[in-house]
Amino acid sequence: MPHRNDNRHFYRMMVNAEVKVMINDPEAARVIDGVCRDLSASGMAVEVDEPLEMGTLIRVRLESPDASVAPLDATAKVMRCSQENEDCYQLGLAFLELN
Repeated sequence: MPHRNDNRHFYRMMVNAEVKVMINDPEAARVIDGVCRDLSASGMAVEVDEPLEMGTLIRVRLESPDASVAPLDATAKVMRCSQENEDCYQLGLAFLELN
């Protein structure tokens, strides 16, 4: 639960689920496996094994374990990238469009 001085507009839900991060660049198009650590209505935090530049446009897909619930498929922008340890980076993603 957010603290009183937390300026977030949406509550964040702690998650530990695999995601696919697809870079929206024809020259650097590739898919990176990641782990979603938290999720809100406006974005998510994802751990990956390589850094991405702030401002990079990506598509992110989070599969649902329940076949009756559609996967989360969104276009997002990298707002933050911080190195957590030698081979782990945490991305702060802002959703631009839910597909």
